[in-house]
Amino acid sequence: MTTTTHHRSRTAQASAGGLVTFAAVLLFVAGLLDLFRGIMAIADDDVYVSTPNYIFKFDLTSWGWIQLVLGVIAMGVSAGLFSRALWARVVGVGIAGLLVIANFLSIPYYPVWSLTLIALYAFVIWALCVVRED
Repeated sequence: MTTTTHHRSRTAQASAGGLVTFAAVLLFVAGLLDLFRGIMAIADDDVYVSTPNYIFKFDLTSWGWIQLVLGVIAMGVSAGLFSRALWARVVGVGIAGLLVIANFLSIPYYPVWSLTLIALYAFVIWALCVVRED
């Protein structure tokens, strides 16, 4: 039986580390934006656009708490990504996926920020998925 060992170049390892750092920074920034958006929804519902005929209707105060909690979790996971923990990559993909869904559901209430955060979380998912395990 033969075994094959793959040696990655220093450039490939540096690129992989750079992508994880990129994902950690984006996850932190996007989580912070979600945290602020959650605080806005809890403090003052008038900041948001009222959409009377939207299929997914939510109480904005409870929606604000959901955004706030998910934002805090995203910022916590980004701290794990800075330490290069494997669990943080797995949880980072999961939380970014949940936040893409949450921001999709809030498009009628805050469309520009929702689409911006969807793009940021999509980049996070991409960056965390293309890095291979050492």
